[in-house]
Amino acid sequence: MPVPVPQHDADAAAEASHDAVLTLLVIEDDPAGTFTAPELPAAAGTRVRVRTARNLTEAERLLTDDVDCILLDLSLPTGSETRAARSGAAGADGLATLEHVLRIAPRHAVLALTAENDTELAAAAVRVGAQDYLCRDELDGRLLSRAIRYAVERKRADVAQRRLTESTLRAQENARLERGLLPTPLLEGSDLRFAARYRPGRSRALLGGDFYDTVRTPDGTVHVMIGDVCGHGPDEAALGVELRIAWRALTLAGLCGDELLATLQQVLEHERESEEIFATLCTVDITPDGRNAGLCLAGHPAPLLARHGQGARLLPYEDGGPALGLLPHARWPRRQVELGSDWSLMLYTDGLIEGRVGQDGGQRLGQDGMVAMINRQLAEGLTGEDLLEAAVAQVRELNGGELTDDVAVLLLDRDVENARLPVTASSR
Repeated sequence: MPVPVPQHDADAAAEASHDAVLTLLVIEDDPAGTFTAPELPAAAGTRVRVRTARNLTEAERLLTDDVDCILLDLSLPTGSETRAARSGAAGADGLATLEHVLRIAPRHAVLALTAENDTELAAAAVRVGAQDYLCRDELDGRLLSRAIRYAVERKRADVAQRRLTESTLRAQENARLERGLLPTPLLEGSDLRFAARYRPGRSRALLGGDFYDTVRTPDGTVHVMIGDVCGHGPDEAALGVELRIAWRALTLAGLCGDELLATLQQVLEHERESEEIFATLCTVDITPDGRNAGLCLAGHPAPLLARHGQGARLLPYEDGGPALGLLPHARWPRRQVELGSDWSLMLYTDGLIEGRVGQDGGQRLGQDGMVAMINRQLAEGLTGEDLLEAAVAQVRELNGGELTDDVAVLLLDRDVENARLPVTASSR
């Protein structure tokens, strides 16, 4: 039975909002050549351009990117078999042919054409992956036109949904990966309390170029570090993770100060993508009694120290060295700092101090503005996680919205009266 040519229909034309041209590839072996016209008028303002293939080999040759839909006859003979020999019994062979077409045309809409009243095979074809099916005994021009348009739109929707699903899964996998790359402080046995806040500057990311870590070595010394790789993309985030892991390994191996920073610079030079990439770093090693510390700065802002009953102030930064990756054979002096009995030490990246302030946004917060802000919050009784949360929130508010740079800020507290409280750690 010849497949009817889609004809223009006045009622169906009212459904169309604009003209379109769809290319239909028909795979069937009708010797009469059912589809012979190069371009056929279709219903609803859609024109259908038809190509015909007598077998799968010919179909693969005609299957180009401009084909929108494939109409596959499920009773298509295979090998030397004739249509008469098959007598309409497509069955499993017809589905196998359909699966082959779906493999070679994963981006194309597919319509399955079945014999009269073969609804079981038609339903199986849709389950296998066809967008719709047509029965020969029910087919007319208007139905065929609508089926082609429907199959094309359904395929587009399926592809869009699959891409959305894949994108969601990738985002979830990336989120799990990035969460796993954030550090877990190793402070078991220490009476110091730890808190951190981390906000990457790039959209929909959990990890940026800022990095931090803290560990307690067997001798009781607590080592803390914070750094910033220039840039905000995934490559910078990956380099930051590499530097953090290298710092932890070198620290646990017993290195500190200038020797540790020199080795980290070698890691940076080997792992960076270009010679323009550099990283700032601040390291602090706190003595086992918690009263003194050694400070090394590699182009990084100096930490903030607040003692019990005193205002916060910046630690000395005059003796710092250059950022990692800027100068070969650089040196990074280690400066001794007296912490005292009860204290809070805040380390941060420049994302916290480079936000805009003022109605016109013409000025940056800067270190002096940050010190004043922290002192106001300390006067309000804020400590630990509450202090960091309030600091980051106020910096965003002063900036008039989200900060474009990565922000990492961490806080170590020593309170002799509450020294028996467990160590806490958080980062978000």
